Amino acid sequence: MIFHILTIFPDFFNGPHGLGSMTGGVVERARRAGLLDVHIHDLRNWTHDRHRTVDDRPFGGGEGMLLKAEPIFEAVESILPQRGPDSSVVLLSAQGRKFDQATARSYAGRKELLLICGRYEGVDERVAEHLVDDEISIGDFVLSGGELPAAIVMDAVARLQEGVLGNKDSAVNESFSQPQLLDCPQYTRPEEFRGWKVPETLLGGNHAHIREWRKRAAAEKTARLRSDLLDQT
Repeated sequence: MIFHILTIFPDFFNGPHGLGSMTGGVVERARRAGLLDVHIHDLRNWTHDRHRTVDDRPFGGGEGMLLKAEPIFEAVESILPQRGPDSSVVLLSAQGRKFDQATARSYAGRKELLLICGRYEGVDERVAEHLVDDEISIGDFVLSGGELPAAIVMDAVARLQEGVLGNKDSAVNESFSQPQLLDCPQYTRPEEFRGWKVPETLLGGNHAHIREWRKRAAAEKTARLRSDLLDQT
């Protein structure tokens, strides 16, 4: 799989807070193993003035600046000149639909994923209406730009690629692997810590009982921490 990142801050992904550190090494290890590739594109390479201008004031007035449509269209059409069903172009913005595990699984089936990092007060709406396949947000809050969300999306999608995780079941038995359900509580040694004991069921070796306990505990944890997920059923 090939990831393309379109940004006005390409060094964001190469410095001390870049791909290796931000993603816990998952993306970088997979890239070194040849399981995926990442291309960082500077949006300013598709400008035509000496100031390499990528933004302008919004029509109708208002605070801040908007990323212009022209360089983004030219960049996407240059990076992916022939877009097909195996490629997707995604705009990261605060106005997008919320990114979730189901969306990550959908993106994981693509051969190429181009992530456009929004900035300033947003992006000319013609990009969302006529260029991208999807517009997503990583949560109901506003960030300074789309670089952090792009790294998050890339990590979530990359770990679903075959061979990226050491254990292929790691991406199956986790939160959101079942719709509207968090992962069950997990414990490790010691069996007792500061008076808090590991549930006896997990120590007994009866795998049928353990599966039933995990299913019940996952539902209880979801109800306690994310009851909104259960409301969606």
